Amino acid sequence: MKIGNEFKHNISTKVVHGSKYYDPHTGAVSFPIYQSATFRHPGLYQTTGYDYSRLQNPTREELENTIANIENGKFGFAFSSGMAAISTILSLFSPGDHIIVSDDLYGGTYRIFEEIYKKYGVEFSYVNTSKNQEIEKAVKDNSKGFFIETPSNPMMKVADLKGISELAKDKGILLIVDNTFLTPYFQRPLELGADVVVHSGSKYLGGHNDTLAGLIVVNDEELAERIKLIQKSEGAVLSPFDSWLILRGIKTLGVRLEKQQENAMKISKWLCTNKNVTKVNYVGLPDHEGFYISKTQASGFGAMISFNVKDVEIVERVLRKVKLIMFAESLGGVESLITYPVIQTHSAIPEEIRQRIGVSDTLLRLSVGIEAVEDIIADLEQALE
Repeated sequence: MKIGNEFKHNISTKVVHGSKYYDPHTGAVSFPIYQSATFRHPGLYQTTGYDYSRLQNPTREELENTIANIENGKFGFAFSSGMAAISTILSLFSPGDHIIVSDDLYGGTYRIFEEIYKKYGVEFSYVNTSKNQEIEKAVKDNSKGFFIETPSNPMMKVADLKGISELAKDKGILLIVDNTFLTPYFQRPLELGADVVVHSGSKYLGGHNDTLAGLIVVNDEELAERIKLIQKSEGAVLSPFDSWLILRGIKTLGVRLEKQQENAMKISKWLCTNKNVTKVNYVGLPDHEGFYISKTQASGFGAMISFNVKDVEIVERVLRKVKLIMFAESLGGVESLITYPVIQTHSAIPEEIRQRIGVSDTLLRLSVGIEAVEDIIADLEQALE
């Protein structure tokens, strides 16, 4: 068997074997952790290809090549967190540039836009990016980027990536897609016309709630060189050990996501029948506004659900009473987690925007794990009653 990505494997196979399949130097099936900050030069003007781990490390390189491979991209980059990856993307822009952003997005992303990069002269507009006409209406002469979450966090809105990419190319605008919720296992935005894909690798790619990581994938060589310069200069690179943890997590991405999605479908249908639940947002439900566009651009619906309950007292009761499901930040791990967006993930977003997009004080977000689905439902049932 040749190493590398010479063969056009199914995504289920690609996630298991990564970029090189094994360490070519030793034959190690689990790619080694090269826990070294520096590397010996064979002689003057000679290098092994590795000089200093801020510039490149073999373990991080394997992860970067793996994420590029499974996204069907050419260049991958691994960072110390998802926010470090987003900060690197923002460094591509200049003072006076305008970026159009999904109005329903992770609060930490909003915070870095408004509290960090806005003071450097970058301008942001927040629109409903599930409506192409809203995006087009927001375009200005200085618009340089679209930043899209799809499905969005936490309202699960779906953006038409092909349609948006056509608009982006027509206007000369960089299309950036946060693909954290679906991962390349279910959705590959570069194939749909995106220029940049970003992930919080801490979530589904790692899959075990045990490490922080951020990942970027691009196809354009000039863009890749700019990102590489920022990465090595700012130094927010992923450590060898954390790179290995994400590599290990990616190996089981397919089986985890299939089980999580299967559970999420059953749970979302059950939530629709509960008397204390007033609305369920799950892309896999046929009455979801984004169901049909999702079917055209993704091979799955993922495992993220948000839902409204009748009143705030029920929210407090659920968060106090859940036993199997843990009341905790983050998402995408094997354990089911429940989050209260209005005070946790979206507290940085102004109330006016939260109310407009539907992040109210009765909204809960559920990251569905791989537990037996009947046990998850039983826990929700006792907590809701």
